[in-house]
Amino acid sequence: MNIKSLYIHTIGCQMNVYDSDRILSVLSRLNYGPAASVEDADVIIVNTCAIRAKAEQKVFSFLGRLDRLKKKKPDLIIGVGGCLAQQEGEKIVERAGFVDLVFGPHSIDRLPDMISLIIEQRCRVVNVEMQDGSEKLFYPGIPDKKIKAPGFVTIMQGCDNYCTYCVVPYVRGRETSRDPENIIEEIKILAGSGVQEVTLLGQNVNSYGKKQGLCSFSTLLSMVNEINGISRIRFTTSHPKDLSQDLIDAFSSLEKVCHHIHLPVQSGSDQILKKMNRKYTRSLYLEKIEKLREACPDIAISSDFIVGFPGESEADFEQTLSLITRVEYDSLFAFQYSDRPGTKASGFSDKVLESEKRRRLQLLLNLQESITRRSNQAMVGSIQQVLSDGLSKMQNNENTVNDPVQWTGRTSGNKIVNFVSDVSKCPDKEDFSGKMIYVKIERAFSHSLQGRVVS
Repeated sequence: MNIKSLYIHTIGCQMNVYDSDRILSVLSRLNYGPAASVEDADVIIVNTCAIRAKAEQKVFSFLGRLDRLKKKKPDLIIGVGGCLAQQEGEKIVERAGFVDLVFGPHSIDRLPDMISLIIEQRCRVVNVEMQDGSEKLFYPGIPDKKIKAPGFVTIMQGCDNYCTYCVVPYVRGRETSRDPENIIEEIKILAGSGVQEVTLLGQNVNSYGKKQGLCSFSTLLSMVNEINGISRIRFTTSHPKDLSQDLIDAFSSLEKVCHHIHLPVQSGSDQILKKMNRKYTRSLYLEKIEKLREACPDIAISSDFIVGFPGESEADFEQTLSLITRVEYDSLFAFQYSDRPGTKASGFSDKVLESEKRRRLQLLLNLQESITRRSNQAMVGSIQQVLSDGLSKMQNNENTVNDPVQWTGRTSGNKIVNFVSDVSKCPDKEDFSGKMIYVKIERAFSHSLQGRVVS
């Protein structure tokens, strides 16, 4: 069997990571396997994100490197997929003439035919046609060997919220939920392959099933909670307006649901929230936070913020800072607003200066760093249950054989923990990959914790 090499470069969120697994899965029908590097690949696919201008810049920067490689290897097939491909279509090949294939998230199942056509006819293919029906959009990446890393499962596609800054409804389509039995089947496959932690993905998981009349998201969590082999359940992303009491109660009633929620708020100002079309107020958001902490006192909460949205005054921004101070997030992601093609906000006239956006972003990040450091420092001396992902990226390959090996994992609250044991760096010693272990926290940093394995 002639195995060909496929290199996938993923830019963006966890949903794109899942889509990259789908790409690898469907192209395995043509005997494609993972390539070690772009230089070794027969096909290179850039799986893109369109949510922010910076992500788009990363795409074309990477494509610039591939242009040189294509000149050395004329038979190399270069494809661009994902949300940016869906948004731009033919414009991508106009800008990067060496690209052979452009396809959107709805076209992944058609990849084998498109690749075969390119090989046979040496033509260019652009396929960004939207597709109806939820099950056609999803292909579980069925592992062919035991794996220990966390697994991702998309439970729904698209979005109906139409936030004024967001391109998702235009590039991923309207909201469509998968059948729960199909989801459960896929998770059981992952569990049978050694996956202990699964993350359920969707643009707004809180509204899962409503449009198709399926079970609620809290009911789906209960079903996943019953799957043997799964020890932890995470999910993202949650929209505050659809956070139900049943879902809040799941953090205390379902033992496998991790004590962490990512609940994007975007702004602390009611005026800006209204312009963003977020469909909730600051007070409603804070009410949900209070209920979450009543149901699960140790829950970790993270969020997303956009600074410099059109019309955001200094007073609006101060409202955002005061919200962060009041909630005391465990972590957050913050971004400068950037116009995205086709969105309502791109037509707003009252833009904030780039220099002012940068200033506000830095103030926000500085505030959050002080909160996170304080939160992390409070964990020093505690013993945390950690699911190990494998060796830490900080592991020094030049360590001597007697140096301790450093591993990494996450707590239930999604805190990164780098840890060591008294085991020396020998291949016949214990491998912590995929294991649930207890770690005593000895040091705290801005973005991680450090500790040592205890019995």
